[in-house]
Amino acid sequence: MFLLVLLLPACWAVEVRRPRGVSLTNHHFYDESKPFTCLDGSVTIPFDQVNDDYCDCKDGSDEPGTAACPNGSFHCTNTGYKPLYISSRWVNDGVCDCCDGTDEYNSGVVCENTCREKGRKERETLQQMAEVTREGFRLKKILIEDWKKAREEKQQQLTELQTRKKSLEDQVEVLRTAKEEAEKPEKEAKEQHQKLWEEQQAASKAQREQELAASAFQELDDNLDGVVSAVELQTHPELDTDGDGVLSEGEAQTLLGGDSQMDPTSFHDRVWAAIRDKYRSEVLPTTPPAPSVPDLTEPKEEQPPEPSQPTEEEEEEEEGEGETEEEEEEEEEDFQVQGEQPKEAPPPLAPPQPASPTEDKMPPYDEQTQALIDAAQEARNKFEEAERSLRDMEEAIRNLEQEISFDFGPSGEFAYLYKQCYELTTNEYVYRLCPFKHVSQQPKLGGGSPTNLGTWGSWAGPEHDKFSSMKYEQGTGCWQGPNRSTTVRLLCGKETMVTSTTEPSRCEYLMELMTPAACQEPPPEPPADGDHDEL
Repeated sequence: MFLLVLLLPACWAVEVRRPRGVSLTNHHFYDESKPFTCLDGSVTIPFDQVNDDYCDCKDGSDEPGTAACPNGSFHCTNTGYKPLYISSRWVNDGVCDCCDGTDEYNSGVVCENTCREKGRKERETLQQMAEVTREGFRLKKILIEDWKKAREEKQQQLTELQTRKKSLEDQVEVLRTAKEEAEKPEKEAKEQHQKLWEEQQAASKAQREQELAASAFQELDDNLDGVVSAVELQTHPELDTDGDGVLSEGEAQTLLGGDSQMDPTSFHDRVWAAIRDKYRSEVLPTTPPAPSVPDLTEPKEEQPPEPSQPTEEEEEEEEGEGETEEEEEEEEEDFQVQGEQPKEAPPPLAPPQPASPTEDKMPPYDEQTQALIDAAQEARNKFEEAERSLRDMEEAIRNLEQEISFDFGPSGEFAYLYKQCYELTTNEYVYRLCPFKHVSQQPKLGGGSPTNLGTWGSWAGPEHDKFSSMKYEQGTGCWQGPNRSTTVRLLCGKETMVTSTTEPSRCEYLMELMTPAACQEPPPEPPADGDHDEL
């Protein structure tokens, strides 16, 4: 750029006599004192046939200043600006193609010479670009120095962490041993507490079952003779085992284990478990007896009075009445089988003393057991805190190792982009670039989750300029297409910002990032006017 700025004034000052449309570099081929040989060497013609508006050479080189040869080229001198070649067909076509207007010398069109104005603007642009390059490169050198210092600090920090890690690992092992030693008596004490509570629960349950069995036995012992017989068991048809709704004598004896009767102890041990779930209590033990009211709808067997010692005469009468009652029961059963619905089943047997809601909840630990638990918990807390600190330290070491070994450019000039993110908002989307991490796209309106346009892959510049672009790959897959990917082109600039994002082809994005790190060293500044050696 600087060379071009230097050359422009020099070009203006050089003016060599040559045919119209011939460039300064080719003027030696056009010597008026000699015949002209076509530049392709095909024909030699008299010089006066050059620019005679007739095409003699196949390559059109004999007509550089006319439109005779369609494949010829006309050179615009454009003094004060950049020289330019145009097609010979545009010569004298009524359109000013050269800024100096030399292409319309015989068309009647008057072209304004705009070369000096264009040259001025061009020089301003080049000077601005040169200033950006100089300032950007100055900032780049600062970035390089900053990374050198930061890298040394991170290396020192890494060394310190690795040293502390060994000490922390030893501490974790000591605390692990202390925790395990504290947990042993804690476990034993808690197991002993659990065992005692379970034993109490089992004893309480057994007591309740004993009471239920005793209550059921009392209800079944109709004649209060201290034993339950198969006949008395048959008064409870809900204990039927074959599903016919009637407890036969054989089924009753089977429930009694083949015996004809059973005392309270044997009833609890051998019968109660088999009938417990089916048995229906005739009266709730906790409900006080209601006044006797005659039932007019269903015949109901009269319940025996509460225990009172019978006289000898009453016993003889009861023995006589027993046979009559058995006959009446058989008649009732026959009558029910013939069509009358059996009496409604009595309500389920309720435990005489329901278990308290708190009985199912384990009682608090005693003072000694709680002290062991507290000591073990304190040991666990110390161990977990140390273990967590060790994990955090290992994570910090991994991050430092990754950052120190990362390829941030020839001199680490791109390191400052690490852990930074830059956004560009367009009419539809917000694009977010986190260098060396990922690229994403999110709708500007309506929210929605970001779409991954690629994660860091590698430097992707050409072999001679590897660090001029980045490649982000394996983004979110397109519908029936490839995974999204993004190429980030790095441009020289004094500031760091995303300047543009496009999608040149489906699911392949191109992003431009301006950064001082991309600025190359500029050429030396030209000497000021007057600063030159005299020959």
